[in-house]
Amino acid sequence: MSTSRRAFLKTSALAGTAIGFPTIIPSSALGKDGAVAPSERAAIGVIACGGRSGAAGAYAGYPKSEIVAVCDPIRQRREKKAKQWNVEHQYNDFRDLLARDDIDGVHISTSDHWHVPISLAAARAGKDVYCEKPLGLTIEQDLAAREIVDKHKRVFQYGTQQRSQTHMRMGIELVLNGHIGELQEIYVWAPAGASGGTGTPVIPVPDGYDLELWTGPAPMAPFSHERNLQQGGRNAIFHIYDYAIGFIAGWGAHPADILQWWADRADMGIPVSYKGTGTIPTEGLFNTVTNWDVECTYANGLKMYFMDSKTAKTTERGVPNLEQVKKFGNCTMFMGSKGWIALSRSGWKCSSDEIMRKAKDPGPERLMVSSGHQTSFADAILSRKQPVSDLHSAVLSDIICQMGDICIRTGETVGWDPKKETVTGSADAVAMMHRDMRKPWML
Repeated sequence: MSTSRRAFLKTSALAGTAIGFPTIIPSSALGKDGAVAPSERAAIGVIACGGRSGAAGAYAGYPKSEIVAVCDPIRQRREKKAKQWNVEHQYNDFRDLLARDDIDGVHISTSDHWHVPISLAAARAGKDVYCEKPLGLTIEQDLAAREIVDKHKRVFQYGTQQRSQTHMRMGIELVLNGHIGELQEIYVWAPAGASGGTGTPVIPVPDGYDLELWTGPAPMAPFSHERNLQQGGRNAIFHIYDYAIGFIAGWGAHPADILQWWADRADMGIPVSYKGTGTIPTEGLFNTVTNWDVECTYANGLKMYFMDSKTAKTTERGVPNLEQVKKFGNCTMFMGSKGWIALSRSGWKCSSDEIMRKAKDPGPERLMVSSGHQTSFADAILSRKQPVSDLHSAVLSDIICQMGDICIRTGETVGWDPKKETVTGSADAVAMMHRDMRKPWML
């Protein structure tokens, strides 16, 4: 029983004895009449209240969970979400939220550079973790994150919501059960990154904006509108290397995760060789990879081509059956000896109607069914069973994205040693597994 549920029961008992007669508790509080008792609801703290926190609203509408606290170093954002979700407790510092003993799990929707440090802090404080994608800023952070489940035995849900889409699960099950024959190659693509941006003019830090906590382990930089304040799809935080490796992971995490869902069950691990090219802006504020074309090779020789969506649709690289899948801005496409399956957030296609019809009864190889990404996290907190987007799979899919960035930035063919869990190649490539963190922050 979690501390929050223990606290509810203890408080109820004390209330009954304090005035000498049994407390009258409404039937809804005891779970009658279709309601769920507070003792059986997962108490969630939301860390970071920017655009990506919107998904956390699912907890407020789910009978088995509730949002009890919010946190953000920007006062305006946390006040807005607290009002929207009718939450009393607000915090500037995530450590204050983690110190509460009535929180079961946290939903982390910070910028990428904070994902693993806060996830680790949460696990060490005894909280279960839902963390937005991508996972780590480096491979070192990815590997360190395993402590969350291996050492602290916490529930972890990775924010790759596509695993909770029915057609994604059905498509992977068709591949696993051999309906497209022997796999010949795989194509994975995601939206390209952005170039440009400006760090000028430097402006004063607004009242209610804790720049020290917002920056955290990243290098401190001059405050500007585009770096620190802009929201939306062009949000600079996704395209500045101090805080992220760009859309190669920030968006690439989604189709790479669907790839890894298959690879985990097929016992494929991740590719062991990576070579490719990409574009990195040399002017402006944004300096992460915008376009990429990476050839990845598994230990058995199977090729996986990891690209941005523009590159995926060019004649130079091209994707087989392009006309049928070109509307997909993101995709995981399996090419087999007997057909193909293309899986995108916006839908899916098969090489034949016959293959698609088999999805309702694909065979013995089946995957976990998720009722919803946030709600299944709440369920997992209560059941103590890992949810659909587990941490160990997240580590592997994120390493694929990291390896793509490393081979592009070094201009080398780099390898991954699955036994030693290290990059192989030049000293420069190996060094990119790590980044210094601004003091006093550390893993």
